[in-house]
Amino acid sequence: MANAKQVSGKLEWRINVPDGTSNVLLPESDRLVNKAWLWLKGLLCGPILIIWRFLYKAWNLGVAEPKKAIHGVKLGLCLLIVSCFYYMRPLYDGVGGNAMWAVMTVVVVFESTVGATLCKCFNRAIGTFLAGSLALGVQSIAEKSGETFQPIIIGISVFVLASVATFSRFIPSVKTRFDYGAMIFILTFSLVTVSGYRVEKLFEMAYQRLSTIAIGTSLCIFITMVFCPIWAGSGLHDLIVRNLEKLADSLDGCVGEYFKDDKTKLGNEEDPSKRMQGYKCVLNSKATEEVMANLAKWEPAHGRFNFRHPWKQYLKIGTSMRKCAYCIEALNSCINSEIQAPDYLKKHLSDVCMLLSTNSSEVLKELVITMKTLTKSSKIDLLIEEMNLAVQKLQDSLNSLPDSFIGPTVSTLQAPNDANKETITKTAIPSLMEVFPLASLVYLLIEIAARTEGIADAVDQLAGLAEFELAMDENSKQKKPTSNSTSDIQHHETMETLPKV
Repeated sequence: MANAKQVSGKLEWRINVPDGTSNVLLPESDRLVNKAWLWLKGLLCGPILIIWRFLYKAWNLGVAEPKKAIHGVKLGLCLLIVSCFYYMRPLYDGVGGNAMWAVMTVVVVFESTVGATLCKCFNRAIGTFLAGSLALGVQSIAEKSGETFQPIIIGISVFVLASVATFSRFIPSVKTRFDYGAMIFILTFSLVTVSGYRVEKLFEMAYQRLSTIAIGTSLCIFITMVFCPIWAGSGLHDLIVRNLEKLADSLDGCVGEYFKDDKTKLGNEEDPSKRMQGYKCVLNSKATEEVMANLAKWEPAHGRFNFRHPWKQYLKIGTSMRKCAYCIEALNSCINSEIQAPDYLKKHLSDVCMLLSTNSSEVLKELVITMKTLTKSSKIDLLIEEMNLAVQKLQDSLNSLPDSFIGPTVSTLQAPNDANKETITKTAIPSLMEVFPLASLVYLLIEIAARTEGIADAVDQLAGLAEFELAMDENSKQKKPTSNSTSDIQHHETMETLPKV
C-alpha cells in the first residue's frame, strides 16, 4: 500500500513492505539521474579497478617468483642492445635492412632458462645454415637448367624437402631436441628458394640474414648466461628434492590421520590436509621433468653439476617416486572411505603401522639430504634395513589377527550343525568386512616400503653415475679431533722424556 506525505513542500510517496518498513518512491526523473550516475561511476571506476587488480596480481607474482621478473628484464635488455643495429648508422650499413632479422631472432629464441635458449639458438642457427646452403645449391642448379625448367626444379625441391622435414618432426628423437630446427629449416628454405626466383643478389641476401641471425643468437646466449642465469638442470634437481620432501610429508600425514583419535592433534599446522596432498605434485610433475631434463642436456657445466651430468637418471627417480605416490593416493582413499575398521583393530596395528610409516619417511628424508648435498649417505643402508624389519613386524602382527579376532568366527564355520549355517555366515561377513579395510592399508604400507626402496636404488645409481662423494659420518667427525689430541699428548710426553741438551 502506498501513502502520500507532505515533506518540506514536496509530496513524498512511500510503499509499505511486508516486514513492516516503508520505502520512498522517487520520481521518474530522480531515478533516471541515479541510474545515469551509477552507470557513469561504473564506467569510470570499472577499468581503474581492473587495472589495479591486474597490477596487484602481477606484483604478487613477481615477489613470489622473481625469476619471471628477471627474465622480462633480460629480454628487454637484449632487445635494447640489438635495436642499436637500427639506431646506429655504421651498424645499420653493415647489415642493411635485414637488421630486423636480428630483432626477430631475439624475440623467438630468448627463453627463461639457459638450456632452452641454447636449444633454440642452436636449432635456429643450424636450421638456417643448412636451409640457406641447400637453397643456394638448388637455385644454382635451377639457373643452369634454363628459364623453362627453373621454376619446376625449385617447386619440386620445395615439395620434397618440406615434406621430408615435416615428417621428421614426428620422429620422437627429432621432435624432442630438433623440432624447432626442422621448422626453421622449412621456413628458411622456402623463403630463400621462392624469393631467389625474383631476387638477383641472392647470395648477398642469404649472407646478411645469416649474419643477423648469428648476431641475435650470440647476444641471447651472452645475456642469458651472464646476467642472473636460470639453469634448467638446477631447476630439475630442486624439483626432485621438493617432490621427495612432499612424498615423505604425505606419507606421515596420511598414516597419522588414519590412526589418530579424536584427542590427538597432528602437529601445529594450520592446514594438515595440504601437507597430506603433497603427493599430487609428484603425480603431476612428469611433463615438467621431461622438458627440464631435455633442456639440461644443452647446458654447460654450472654450479655443482658437470658437463656430462646424468640428467636422464632424474627421470628414473621421478618415475620411482610416482609409483610410490600412486600407493599414497590409494592410502589417502582409505582415510576417506565410508567403511572403516573398528577401533580395537586399529589399536592392535597402530604401533607397527606408525613404525613402518616413520621408517619409510626417514628413508625418503635421508634421500633428500643425499640429493641436497650431492653426497652418498653413510646410513641409508641401515635405514632401509630398519624399514624392512618394520615390514616383518607388521606382517607378523597381521598374521596374529585371525587367531585373536577372526579365529572364533572361522572355527564356528566348520561346525557340523547345518541349522546354524545361515546365522554363522552372517556373523562371519561383518567380521571379515571389519578386517578388510585395515588389511588394505597394511598391504599399501608394505608396498610403499618396497617402492621407497626402489627410489633409494634410483638415487644410488645417480650417485654412482655422478660420482657423489661419500658423506662423513658425524660420529667420525667428532672422534677425529679426539684422536689428534691424544697423539699430541703422546708426542708431548715423548719430548719431555728426551734429555735436554
